Amino acid sequence: MKVKSVLIVGCGDLGARAGALLHDRGWQVAGVRRSTDRLPAGFTGHRADYTEKGSLGFLEALEPDYLLATFNPAEMTVEGYRTGFLAAMQNTLAGLGAHRPRGIIMVSSTRVFAEREGGWVDETSELARDDPRALAIIEAERALLTSGHTACVVRFGGIYGAADGRLLARIRRGELCAPEPVRYTNRIHRQDCGGFLAHLLLAMADGVAPEPVYIGVDDDPAPRFEVESWLARELGVAARPGVRAPDSPGGHKRCRNRRLHASGYRLLYPDYRSGYRAVLEGEVKPPV
Repeated sequence: MKVKSVLIVGCGDLGARAGALLHDRGWQVAGVRRSTDRLPAGFTGHRADYTEKGSLGFLEALEPDYLLATFNPAEMTVEGYRTGFLAAMQNTLAGLGAHRPRGIIMVSSTRVFAEREGGWVDETSELARDDPRALAIIEAERALLTSGHTACVVRFGGIYGAADGRLLARIRRGELCAPEPVRYTNRIHRQDCGGFLAHLLLAMADGVAPEPVYIGVDDDPAPRFEVESWLARELGVAARPGVRAPDSPGGHKRCRNRRLHASGYRLLYPDYRSGYRAVLEGEVKPPV
């Protein structure tokens, strides 16, 4: 039986996690990034900058069975988003040339949704029209989904899981957001990000056609103040509400993850309590 192969363009933390799970299943895993020194053992490295036009011309000759695109903004400006997402996707598709992978997945963001007042959204909800950074991501999604390739997009919510993450550092300083106005947050543990991406690729390999779009969040969208207050109690930190304003003052939403569950993926950390307890205790569950 032919060994399956996956090429991960922009192989950072999420790509490495998904790739490691596939490598454990016997897949050949290759990662593309500017520096290949930090790729996991067993990965084949390809040094390239996916934001540079013509830099990915070698993809066609590699003929990967599957491709996972995990892009990031080149910088936090609008142009940085256009370079890091739209140009990156255009360069990736051009680099594939005439090769047709059996499936392509792009990692995206729930930022693309228009909802700003705490309402519920799913994969069919209206997209942003007045956020130029979100529009750059939307254009990259559209470039992939209209390319003729078998492809899907996974829009992740707030990714967490690092013990030295910015939120935990702020809470340890006793800096909590204000309880009002209520701002809902959505999140997913980075182990579940890698697990879900690997799950989708394995499903494609089994002949399951993907939905065009998935929302990648846990089961518990929760008010930011609730999450921060709980973390403060877990850390034994005296709370000082209102010291820090919410990080997303422009709007908020609650994301449904029905398609994630319908795909058959089982979340390792279905809510912020289970996920952050694992972070605080230094534990990471093995994939199911």
